[in-house]
Amino acid sequence: MPPTKQQPAVPLAEQKAIILREGRRVTSYDVALVAGVSQSAVSRCFKPGASFSKATYARVMKAAESLEYIPNAAARSLITRRTNVIAIVVSHSSLLYDPAALSELSQQLNRRGKRALLFTMQHEGEIESILTDVWQFQVDGVIAASRLSEAHVAEFKRRKVPLVVFNRHLRDIEVNTVLCDQYEASRALVTRLAAAGHRQFALIGGPEQNSVAIERLRGALDRIEELGLPPAPVFHGRFDYNSGVAGLHELIARIGAVPDAVICGNDPMAMGCVDAARQHLHIDVPSQMSVVGCDAVEGSNWLSYELTTLRQPLHRMAVATADLICKLIEAEGFMEPEKRVFAAQFVEGETARLTAPRATLAA
Repeated sequence: MPPTKQQPAVPLAEQKAIILREGRRVTSYDVALVAGVSQSAVSRCFKPGASFSKATYARVMKAAESLEYIPNAAARSLITRRTNVIAIVVSHSSLLYDPAALSELSQQLNRRGKRALLFTMQHEGEIESILTDVWQFQVDGVIAASRLSEAHVAEFKRRKVPLVVFNRHLRDIEVNTVLCDQYEASRALVTRLAAAGHRQFALIGGPEQNSVAIERLRGALDRIEELGLPPAPVFHGRFDYNSGVAGLHELIARIGAVPDAVICGNDPMAMGCVDAARQHLHIDVPSQMSVVGCDAVEGSNWLSYELTTLRQPLHRMAVATADLICKLIEAEGFMEPEKRVFAAQFVEGETARLTAPRATLAA
């Protein structure tokens, strides 16, 4: 039986000798004996958000340190019926070219006593096989940075696994979502460039199966059409630097001239586009051609680029996602779906003309 608060503590040396003689690991019961408290008090001291007195906490921590005790997460999960593990599902390209989102999500989950279990896929079309793997783990919830079908969302509900979709717009599907409005960000970007005198646009988009790339491309194309501007040719890249290089060469060949502005689906492609323009084609950026990226990733602000781009509020989005998944876990899924939408911030770099030429202003 574990000791009560009134029972005297067992001497540290005596308990260490027993553990050594039995050849076993230190348990929470050993800590309770040395601290002179109940085993449940020890459990509370290692549980985030639990209540305990400062004196109890001090005794337990001192005993745990002296015994070199490490809490057993697996054993704790058997008691609480929770693993405190959240699965994060993300595509390989998103992880490679925009790792800041995963870092922010992991940090916010850690601060809430949760741990992230990462599942990666080559592209978002592989979500079916990835979910088959996810079901094998007893995770408390899932954060999916991927396009999901209505059938996928229904399967989460059937299995009673809390789900938050991160930075993906699942139209006409009722699901908990935290996202940056990629569609409106692209529309606003085209509006601003058009107001500065740009007429012929060209687009270097991301992978055709990537939902963020789709939203960004659709927003730009819709706004170009609404403004009555010439049709914009599209090159589908892979979110990498080389796609920006190859994309610019192909787009100029299609148009037969240098476009006024090239909107790229992310910053690595924009950096490749800028280098191809300056080094291969001897196009002055931005006086002859503007180049705009997305995401404000590390390197986009280097002196050789200083990209004009869009920054997503990843920290705020990660906080909202961690809060929402934790709420869903506590509520055991019984909540009306929430959608939290954030706006992108325009970053005025040195690769785009943002004021209209004098002739246009005079007109």
